[in-house]
Amino acid sequence: MEPGCIENLSILYQSSDFIVVNKHWDLRIDSKMWYETLTLQSQLKHRFPELADPDTYYGFRFCHQLDFSTSGALCVALNKAAAGRAYKCFKERQVTKAYLALVRGHVQESKMTINHAIGKNTTEGLTHMMCIEGTEGCENAKPCLTELTVLERGVYDGDPVSKVLLQPLTGRTHQLRVHCSSSGYPIVGDFTYSFKKDSRPFRMMLHAFYLRIPTCGELIEVSTPDPFVPTLDANWQPQQLVHPLEQVIQTLKATMDPPPGDTSPLPKVGQNVVTQETSAKESEEQRARCQQWLAEWAVEPEN
Repeated sequence: MEPGCIENLSILYQSSDFIVVNKHWDLRIDSKMWYETLTLQSQLKHRFPELADPDTYYGFRFCHQLDFSTSGALCVALNKAAAGRAYKCFKERQVTKAYLALVRGHVQESKMTINHAIGKNTTEGLTHMMCIEGTEGCENAKPCLTELTVLERGVYDGDPVSKVLLQPLTGRTHQLRVHCSSSGYPIVGDFTYSFKKDSRPFRMMLHAFYLRIPTCGELIEVSTPDPFVPTLDANWQPQQLVHPLEQVIQTLKATMDPPPGDTSPLPKVGQNVVTQETSAKESEEQRARCQQWLAEWAVEPEN
Protein backbone atom coordinates (compact mmCIF):
# COMPACT_ATOMS: atom_id res chain seq x y z
CA MET A 1 0.00 0.00 0.00
CA GLU A 2 1.21 3.48 -0.83
CA PRO A 3 1.43 6.16 1.89
CA GLY A 4 -1.94 7.20 3.24
CA CYS A 5 -3.82 10.11 1.67
CA ILE A 6 -7.38 11.36 1.59
CA GLU A 7 -8.16 9.64 -1.72
CA ASN A 8 -6.76 6.15 -1.21
CA LEU A 9 -9.54 4.58 0.84
CA SER A 10 -9.72 0.87 0.00
CA ILE A 11 -13.21 -0.68 0.15
CA LEU A 12 -13.47 -4.42 0.81
CA TYR A 13 -17.24 -4.75 1.23
CA GLN A 14 -20.27 -2.49 0.89
CA SER A 15 -23.99 -2.91 1.43
CA SER A 16 -26.85 -0.63 2.39
CA ASP A 17 -25.98 -1.14 6.06
CA PHE A 18 -22.22 -1.67 6.25
CA ILE A 19 -18.88 -0.75 4.71
CA VAL A 20 -15.69 -2.68 5.43
CA VAL A 21 -12.51 -0.78 4.64
CA ASN A 22 -8.87 -1.83 4.43
CA LYS A 23 -7.47 0.71 6.90
CA HIS A 24 -4.04 2.10 6.17
CA TRP A 25 -1.26 1.73 8.72
CA ASP A 26 -0.35 4.80 10.83
CA LEU A 27 -3.84 6.22 10.45
CA ARG A 28 -6.20 7.15 13.26
CA ILE A 29 -9.83 6.13 12.97
CA ASP A 30 -10.88 9.55 14.24
CA SER A 31 -9.34 12.49 16.05
CA LYS A 32 -10.43 15.54 18.00
CA MET A 33 -7.10 17.25 17.27
CA TRP A 34 -7.47 20.05 14.73
CA TYR A 35 -4.09 19.31 13.14
CA GLU A 36 -4.89 15.65 12.42
CA THR A 37 -6.83 16.17 9.22
CA LEU A 38 -6.10 12.74 7.70
CA THR A 39 -8.13 10.09 9.51
CA LEU A 40 -10.32 7.21 8.44
CA GLN A 41 -13.25 9.42 9.34
CA SER A 42 -12.09 12.12 6.91
CA GLN A 43 -11.42 9.53 4.18
CA LEU A 44 -14.96 8.19 4.55
CA LYS A 45 -16.48 11.67 4.46
CA HIS A 46 -14.42 12.47 1.36
CA ARG A 47 -15.47 9.28 -0.47
CA PHE A 48 -19.05 9.00 0.81
CA PRO A 49 -20.24 12.48 1.84
CA GLU A 50 -23.86 11.42 1.32
CA LEU A 51 -23.50 8.59 3.87
CA ALA A 52 -22.13 10.67 6.75
CA ASP A 53 -24.64 10.87 9.61
CA PRO A 54 -24.82 14.32 11.24
CA ASP A 55 -26.43 12.77 14.33
CA THR A 56 -23.16 11.05 15.26
CA TYR A 57 -20.07 12.79 16.57
CA TYR A 58 -17.71 11.22 14.03
CA GLY A 59 -20.14 11.00 11.10
CA PHE A 60 -19.82 7.21 10.94
CA ARG A 61 -20.40 4.40 13.41
CA PHE A 62 -17.23 2.33 13.72
CA CYS A 63 -18.16 -1.18 14.87
CA HIS A 64 -14.76 -1.90 16.41
CA GLN A 65 -11.29 -0.42 16.68
CA LEU A 66 -7.82 -0.87 15.20
CA ASP A 67 -4.70 0.71 16.64
CA PHE A 68 -3.15 3.70 14.86
CA SER A 69 -0.27 1.50 13.67
CA THR A 70 -2.38 -1.50 12.62
CA SER A 71 -3.77 -1.85 9.11
CA GLY A 72 -6.56 -4.02 7.74
CA ALA A 73 -10.25 -4.84 7.80
CA LEU A 74 -12.48 -2.51 9.80
CA CYS A 75 -16.28 -2.51 9.71
CA VAL A 76 -18.39 0.66 9.64
CA ALA A 77 -22.15 0.67 10.23
CA LEU A 78 -24.20 3.10 8.16
CA ASN A 79 -27.19 3.42 10.49
CA LYS A 80 -28.13 2.91 14.12
CA ALA A 81 -29.99 -0.37 13.56
CA ALA A 82 -27.02 -1.90 11.74
CA ALA A 83 -24.67 -0.70 14.49
CA GLY A 84 -26.86 -2.44 17.06
CA ARG A 85 -26.82 -5.71 15.12
CA ALA A 86 -23.04 -5.59 14.82
CA TYR A 87 -22.64 -4.78 18.49
CA LYS A 88 -24.80 -7.79 19.39
CA CYS A 89 -22.37 -10.04 17.48
CA PHE A 90 -19.38 -8.56 19.30
CA LYS A 91 -21.09 -8.80 22.69
CA GLU A 92 -22.03 -12.45 22.13
CA ARG A 93 -18.52 -13.24 20.83
CA GLN A 94 -19.73 -14.36 17.42
CA VAL A 95 -17.15 -12.25 15.56
CA THR A 96 -14.06 -13.94 14.15
CA LYS A 97 -10.90 -11.93 13.51
CA ALA A 98 -7.51 -13.11 12.28
CA TYR A 99 -4.40 -10.98 11.91
CA LEU A 100 -1.19 -11.36 9.96
CA ALA A 101 2.05 -10.32 11.63
CA LEU A 102 5.79 -10.49 11.21
CA VAL A 103 7.40 -11.22 14.58
CA ARG A 104 11.02 -11.14 15.67
CA GLY A 105 12.71 -14.54 15.90
CA HIS A 106 11.88 -17.98 14.53
CA VAL A 107 8.90 -19.38 16.42
CA GLN A 108 9.81 -23.03 16.94
CA GLU A 109 6.31 -24.36 17.59
CA SER A 110 4.18 -24.50 14.45
CA LYS A 111 1.14 -23.60 16.57
CA MET A 112 0.82 -22.23 20.07
CA THR A 113 -1.77 -20.77 22.42
CA ILE A 114 -0.69 -17.67 24.32
CA ASN A 115 -2.47 -17.45 27.64
CA HIS A 116 -1.43 -14.38 29.61
CA ALA A 117 -3.82 -12.17 31.55
CA ILE A 118 -3.45 -8.54 30.48
CA GLY A 119 -3.92 -5.43 32.56
CA LYS A 120 -3.23 -1.71 32.58
CA ASN A 121 0.34 -0.57 33.17
CA THR A 122 0.34 2.00 35.98
CA THR A 123 4.12 2.56 36.02
CA GLU A 124 5.03 6.21 35.56
CA GLY A 125 5.88 6.89 31.93
CA LEU A 126 4.28 3.63 30.75
CA THR A 127 0.61 4.33 31.40
CA HIS A 128 -0.10 4.28 27.65
CA MET A 129 0.83 0.60 27.61
CA MET A 130 -0.73 -2.67 28.71
CA CYS A 131 1.14 -5.42 30.56
CA ILE A 132 0.86 -9.06 31.57
CA GLU A 133 -0.22 -10.15 35.01
CA GLY A 134 2.64 -10.40 37.47
CA THR A 135 4.74 -7.59 36.06
CA GLU A 136 5.41 -4.50 38.16
CA GLY A 137 2.64 -1.93 37.97
CA CYS A 138 0.14 -4.22 36.25
CA GLU A 139 -3.41 -3.69 37.49
CA ASN A 140 -6.84 -5.13 36.71
CA ALA A 141 -5.46 -8.00 34.62
CA LYS A 142 -8.08 -10.03 32.77
CA PRO A 143 -7.74 -13.48 31.14
CA CYS A 144 -6.69 -13.33 27.47
CA LEU A 145 -6.13 -16.02 24.86
CA THR A 146 -4.47 -15.78 21.45
CA GLU A 147 -3.97 -18.61 18.95
CA LEU A 148 -0.73 -18.30 16.95
CA THR A 149 -0.05 -20.27 13.75
CA VAL A 150 3.32 -20.02 12.02
CA LEU A 151 2.98 -19.49 8.28
CA GLU A 152 6.58 -18.91 7.22
CA ARG A 153 10.04 -18.43 8.66
CA GLY A 154 12.62 -16.17 7.06
CA VAL A 155 14.49 -12.92 7.52
CA TYR A 156 13.53 -9.26 7.59
CA ASP A 157 16.35 -6.90 6.74
CA GLY A 158 18.74 -9.73 7.60
CA ASP A 159 17.21 -10.57 11.01
CA PRO A 160 15.31 -13.81 11.77
CA VAL A 161 11.56 -13.29 11.53
CA SER A 162 8.42 -15.44 11.45
CA LYS A 163 5.22 -14.68 9.59
CA VAL A 164 2.28 -15.72 11.76
CA LEU A 165 -1.51 -15.73 11.83
CA LEU A 166 -2.90 -14.46 15.13
CA GLN A 167 -6.44 -15.15 16.24
CA PRO A 168 -7.56 -13.31 19.38
CA LEU A 169 -10.08 -15.45 21.27
CA THR A 170 -10.68 -12.59 23.69
CA GLY A 171 -10.64 -8.86 23.20
CA ARG A 172 -8.28 -6.65 25.18
CA THR A 173 -6.46 -3.43 24.34
CA HIS A 174 -3.15 -4.18 22.56
CA GLN A 175 -3.73 -7.91 23.18
CA LEU A 176 -1.81 -9.22 20.18
CA ARG A 177 1.10 -6.83 20.67
CA VAL A 178 1.41 -7.65 24.37
CA HIS A 179 1.03 -11.40 23.86
CA CYS A 180 3.67 -11.53 21.13
CA SER A 181 6.09 -9.38 23.11
CA SER A 182 5.61 -11.31 26.35
CA SER A 183 6.18 -14.61 24.51
CA GLY A 184 9.56 -13.45 23.24
CA TYR A 185 8.44 -12.74 19.68
CA PRO A 186 7.66 -9.00 19.49
CA ILE A 187 5.99 -7.68 16.36
CA VAL A 188 8.42 -6.18 13.88
CA GLY A 189 8.27 -2.38 14.00
CA ASP A 190 6.33 -2.20 17.28
CA PHE A 191 7.98 0.92 18.64
CA THR A 192 5.89 1.00 21.81
CA TYR A 193 6.34 -2.59 23.03
CA SER A 194 10.00 -2.70 22.07
CA PHE A 195 10.41 0.25 24.46
CA LYS A 196 11.34 2.56 21.57
CA LYS A 197 14.05 0.26 20.17
CA ASP A 198 12.42 -1.18 17.01
CA SER A 199 12.32 1.95 14.87
CA ARG A 200 13.91 0.92 11.56
CA PRO A 201 10.92 -0.65 9.75
CA PHE A 202 8.62 1.77 7.95
CA ARG A 203 5.58 0.43 9.82
CA MET A 204 4.46 -1.97 12.53
CA MET A 205 3.90 -5.35 10.87
CA LEU A 206 0.42 -6.14 12.18
CA HIS A 207 -2.53 -6.40 9.80
CA ALA A 208 -6.20 -7.34 10.31
CA PHE A 209 -6.46 -9.91 7.51
CA TYR A 210 -9.79 -11.68 8.03
CA LEU A 211 -13.07 -10.49 9.53
CA ARG A 212 -16.39 -12.31 9.91
CA ILE A 213 -19.45 -10.69 11.51
CA PRO A 214 -22.60 -12.84 11.21
CA THR A 215 -25.20 -10.12 11.77
CA CYS A 216 -28.88 -10.96 11.68
CA GLY A 217 -29.82 -11.08 8.00
CA GLU A 218 -26.35 -10.27 6.65
CA LEU A 219 -23.09 -12.19 6.85
CA ILE A 220 -20.09 -9.88 6.62
CA GLU A 221 -17.01 -11.87 5.69
CA VAL A 222 -13.92 -10.36 4.12
CA SER A 223 -10.25 -11.09 3.56
CA THR A 224 -7.77 -8.40 2.61
CA PRO A 225 -4.77 -8.63 0.32
CA ASP A 226 -1.68 -9.93 2.16
CA PRO A 227 0.65 -6.95 2.75
CA PHE A 228 3.58 -9.05 3.97
CA VAL A 229 4.94 -10.45 0.72
CA PRO A 230 8.37 -9.81 -0.86
CA THR A 231 6.84 -8.12 -3.91
CA LEU A 232 5.52 -5.36 -1.63
CA ASP A 233 8.41 -5.28 0.86
CA ALA A 234 11.76 -6.58 -0.36
CA ASN A 235 13.13 -6.52 3.20
CA TRP A 236 10.99 -9.58 3.96
CA GLN A 237 12.47 -12.79 2.57
CA PRO A 238 10.60 -16.00 3.46
CA GLN A 239 12.77 -19.12 3.57
CA GLN A 240 10.59 -21.90 4.97
CA LEU A 241 6.87 -22.53 4.41
CA VAL A 242 5.18 -24.01 7.48
CA HIS A 243 1.44 -23.55 6.94
CA PRO A 244 -0.06 -22.09 3.71
CA LEU A 245 -2.17 -19.04 4.57
CA GLU A 246 -5.11 -20.09 2.38
CA GLN A 247 -5.19 -23.52 4.02
CA VAL A 248 -5.18 -22.02 7.51
CA ILE A 249 -8.06 -19.69 6.68
CA GLN A 250 -10.08 -22.52 5.13
CA THR A 251 -9.58 -24.56 8.29
CA LEU A 252 -10.68 -21.58 10.34
CA LYS A 253 -13.83 -21.19 8.26
CA ALA A 254 -14.61 -24.90 8.57
CA THR A 255 -14.85 -24.54 12.35
CA MET A 256 -17.60 -21.96 11.92
CA ASP A 257 -19.75 -23.54 9.19
CA PRO A 258 -21.86 -26.68 9.86
CA PRO A 259 -21.26 -29.66 7.55
CA PRO A 260 -23.86 -30.37 4.80
CA GLY A 261 -27.06 -31.72 6.31
CA ASP A 262 -26.20 -30.62 9.84
CA THR A 263 -28.55 -27.85 10.92
CA SER A 264 -27.35 -27.70 14.52
CA PRO A 265 -25.19 -24.65 15.27
CA LEU A 266 -21.51 -25.31 15.81
CA PRO A 267 -19.68 -23.68 18.69
CA LYS A 268 -18.18 -20.36 17.74
CA VAL A 269 -14.42 -20.06 17.59
CA GLY A 270 -13.20 -19.57 21.14
CA GLN A 271 -16.58 -20.40 22.65
CA ASN A 272 -15.02 -22.90 25.05
CA VAL A 273 -13.15 -19.99 26.59
CA VAL A 274 -16.19 -17.79 27.21
CA THR A 275 -19.14 -20.19 27.64
CA GLN A 276 -19.69 -19.26 31.26
CA GLU A 277 -19.71 -15.55 30.55
CA THR A 278 -21.96 -15.65 27.50
CA SER A 279 -24.51 -18.04 29.01
CA ALA A 280 -24.89 -16.02 32.18
CA LYS A 281 -27.48 -13.29 32.56
CA GLU A 282 -26.17 -9.94 31.40
CA SER A 283 -24.62 -8.13 34.36
CA GLU A 284 -25.09 -4.48 35.23
CA GLU A 285 -21.49 -3.83 34.13
CA GLN A 286 -22.10 -5.48 30.75
CA ARG A 287 -25.35 -3.55 30.30
CA ALA A 288 -23.55 -0.32 31.16
CA ARG A 289 -20.84 -1.09 28.57
CA CYS A 290 -23.54 -1.70 25.97
CA GLN A 291 -25.24 1.59 26.79
CA GLN A 292 -21.93 3.44 26.67
CA TRP A 293 -21.12 1.90 23.29
CA LEU A 294 -24.52 2.86 21.91
CA ALA A 295 -24.13 6.38 23.30
CA GLU A 296 -20.77 6.80 21.60
CA TRP A 297 -21.39 5.11 18.26
CA ALA A 298 -25.16 5.02 17.76
CA VAL A 299 -26.48 8.27 19.14
CA GLU A 300 -29.69 9.88 17.92
CA PRO A 301 -30.96 13.43 18.35
CA GLU A 302 -32.69 14.21 21.64
CA ASN A 303 -35.66 15.90 19.97
